[in-house]
Amino acid sequence: MKSSKPISGRYLGYREADRAMPYARFFNPELAPLASHVCAALDRGGVPIDLLPGIDGAAENLFGDTAVLEDGWVLTQDGGMRVSVRTDMPGVTPAMVDWWFGWHGDAPAKYKLWHPQAHVHVGWRETPPAGTSGRALYVGQTSIVDEYIGSDLIRGAISFVPPASFGFTDPRLDDDQQATIVCARLGLGDAPIDIGYLAHHVRAVPGGSEMRSRFWMGGAHVGGRNFVGSLAAAVAKRVLRLTESDARALLVHCGQEMPHLAAFLPALHAEFADNGPAGTSNTRMAS
Repeated sequence: MKSSKPISGRYLGYREADRAMPYARFFNPELAPLASHVCAALDRGGVPIDLLPGIDGAAENLFGDTAVLEDGWVLTQDGGMRVSVRTDMPGVTPAMVDWWFGWHGDAPAKYKLWHPQAHVHVGWRETPPAGTSGRALYVGQTSIVDEYIGSDLIRGAISFVPPASFGFTDPRLDDDQQATIVCARLGLGDAPIDIGYLAHHVRAVPGGSEMRSRFWMGGAHVGGRNFVGSLAAAVAKRVLRLTESDARALLVHCGQEMPHLAAFLPALHAEFADNGPAGTSNTRMAS
């Protein structure tokens, strides 16, 4: 994947100003070991492409009745990759996940709670409408993030879209106590190029929730957001080939950040969900 150059004033971890935030006590710089099923996927290596369907088969993969592979990765012949990760989230409800995706996007100190060893900066491209929260806040918005995937610093543009735009219309998604799904187009934050898609399906299970994450990256999923971006994307499709290292790094990143989020989200939600955007600037993303 394309690495970005660091921007002055952006940094990993918490500093004095971050520790003054009202939610700072939830910052834990230590990550738990990877789940055994994620380690097993890394040990196994790439899998046959039929086990991880493309985005056109995502609805059946996530909402069908057939058992599917939940953890793994595959490289596609067009230079892309697909990555799948499952996360147990005890004590978490799907509604909490929707709240988190709306709540954390306006302050780097919030974003760093999620992955303290990889997340650097976050901001909305445009200020979301006032008085909204949860899915209503983040769907239709673009989050600009600086984060490490493995040892590469990536400046990404995560454009959240309605689940129906991915073909996800399962009726259980209408009740955020049963399920939700976070869907986004993934692109570069410093160039008008999109490079993939993600979906995080969260469904209630006894004792909490289970998150099932899917990523479809590179290859046919590369496209431009404008004329210049389309020209650059056409070149990228011919020369860019994602590697096993890219797939493994993304699998590990997701396998770290989602359990880490689950460890503090119930308590964070209980304290801040009804208190508005505490400790935030609610400002537009600086370029």
